[in-house]
Amino acid sequence: MMRAPSLAQFAAAALAMAAVVLASNILVQFPLNDWLTWGAITYPVAFLVSELVNRAHGPQQARRVAWVGFAVAVAASLVLAPVRIAIASGTAFLLSQWLDIAVFHRLRHGTWWRAPLVATVLAAVLDTAVFWSIAFAGTSDPWVTWALGDLGVKLGLGVALLLPFRLLIGRQLATHHRAA
Repeated sequence: MMRAPSLAQFAAAALAMAAVVLASNILVQFPLNDWLTWGAITYPVAFLVSELVNRAHGPQQARRVAWVGFAVAVAASLVLAPVRIAIASGTAFLLSQWLDIAVFHRLRHGTWWRAPLVATVLAAVLDTAVFWSIAFAGTSDPWVTWALGDLGVKLGLGVALLLPFRLLIGRQLATHHRAA
């Protein structure tokens, strides 16, 4: 049976989630080049946060962190980003987080890297398709190119974030075994 996170752990995870989403919603408005915005670099950390919570405390707690992070980030985004980006982000975030959490949970008992990798890849594809089609469709912005660049970076960072995931779950496992 998974233990619920302490209030401090929950608050830290929810705050991290909200910060990542808010930063991404602001940074997506600034192109890095012709095929990428700054938001693509920060957003994959949202999957890392939910997968760490899911690994340590289960899918129910990961969904709670996603809900709180979503509420805080969307409220702040409505003030700091255009409404279309806040709506697109909220919709894409919830759908992709639910997918990420469900896939991760289903694969959690396999090799340590399979659950976060498969969950991140599937969730990144869904997030990218939903976000970019809502946020920028019908604008003169090169959003299809940005979406493809965004997806490529999300997938690359999803692989790169496997190392911090492994290091952090290793620490969680060691702490759990000492506490037991």
